[in-house]
Amino acid sequence: MENKWEYDYSGTYPGSGGSNPTPASYTPIGPSGEPSMGAGADYTAPGYTMPGGPSAPMGGEPQPPRMKKRHPHLKKIGAGALALVLVAGVSFGGGYAGFYLADKTSSARIVYQSANPSGTATSSTDGSTSLDPLVSVINSITPSVVEITTEQMVTTSYGFWGGQQIVSGAGSGVIYTEDGYIITNNHVVEGAEQITVKLNDGTTYNATLVGADSQSDIAVIKIDATGLTPAVLGDSDTIAIGETAIAVGNPSNLGVTSTDGIISALNRSVTVEGNTMNLIQTSAAISPGNSGGGLFNSRGELIGIVNAKNADENAEGLGFAIPINTVKSVAQDLIENGYVTGRPALGITVVSITDAQTAMQYGVSTLGAYVQSVSEGSGAANAGMKVGDRIVSVGTKTVTTATDVTNALQDYAAGDTVQVQVDRGGELITLNVVLGEKTQA
Repeated sequence: MENKWEYDYSGTYPGSGGSNPTPASYTPIGPSGEPSMGAGADYTAPGYTMPGGPSAPMGGEPQPPRMKKRHPHLKKIGAGALALVLVAGVSFGGGYAGFYLADKTSSARIVYQSANPSGTATSSTDGSTSLDPLVSVINSITPSVVEITTEQMVTTSYGFWGGQQIVSGAGSGVIYTEDGYIITNNHVVEGAEQITVKLNDGTTYNATLVGADSQSDIAVIKIDATGLTPAVLGDSDTIAIGETAIAVGNPSNLGVTSTDGIISALNRSVTVEGNTMNLIQTSAAISPGNSGGGLFNSRGELIGIVNAKNADENAEGLGFAIPINTVKSVAQDLIENGYVTGRPALGITVVSITDAQTAMQYGVSTLGAYVQSVSEGSGAANAGMKVGDRIVSVGTKTVTTATDVTNALQDYAAGDTVQVQVDRGGELITLNVVLGEKTQA
């Protein structure tokens, strides 16, 4: 059975004139390599033009994905309502998850009270007591997790009708510093024109984007506040399979919610939206809106940032998180520089031609990854790369899509020299490209 992975960010297309909202979501790419966006495996956006064809930049780097309209029968979940059925998460950040009846949650913890209980009772926030050690841990970590809502204006077209609509979504974040830096996922805030943060005490703030990195799926936002409760950072290199894992986030826009499970696997190579990452796998329940929330250990230490889950409705307990050691490095770079330093860039934009119709539009006879533009003074320009070249390989890796180009570059750093083979008019040419530094997400 084919594996499918998706980000777990939740949002909706609000309808106009009192109509029901029209949901949208990502369609992911799984380890089998099936294209994520229909016949074309890469995203396109306006801004560049290939001779004889429509605009669709890629630059060898991940770009914002296109929106997809989901099934019209899905309805917006009303305030306070919880749909106990399998549904697709929706938003420009993508997402997928299921709501399950309580008796289907295999990770639920049951505490049996004995006649002479041992241990120390723990006071909860409502004054009651519990012998379950997770109570005190969860009480200590929830103030570090925030709710994030986003808004983005998009242009839509449905047959003869079209116009602009506001895309809204809900995600999560983790407080990084007491003075207002918050870590979340790139796909949670990507393209957002307005970002709102709600703290655990109910206080809301407008947030600004400090920096975002699509490759690691990490973003840092900032609110104007002090005296916050930052998460205690753990060490993801020392965690072990079988350890307790606690996921805390904002599933389905319900507010901060905790679920528990175990660390199921480490260093899982998972491809989401064409982007391959090494992630922590957990059995803790992950739902739409958990994206950007925290994965904690039994000591209350942050060991990962939740960002994805399996999209198959028959799969349960397959959630994923970005290791905190990766997060720390990326977040610090984003705060200090606004981008992740040392990332390689060819200095080109690339369009994927993956079907005969698109090939006809562009006036080419072979499917593949074509150079759409070359930045002046870039390594590609200095090596002699030209618009219209079909990229055959980057280093030792054969490429057929823009996503392949992006993934091939992950083996290199800025300043490295890489051999790029291109097909120019039927002639194979090998170019030695000195990679520049990527300064944008």
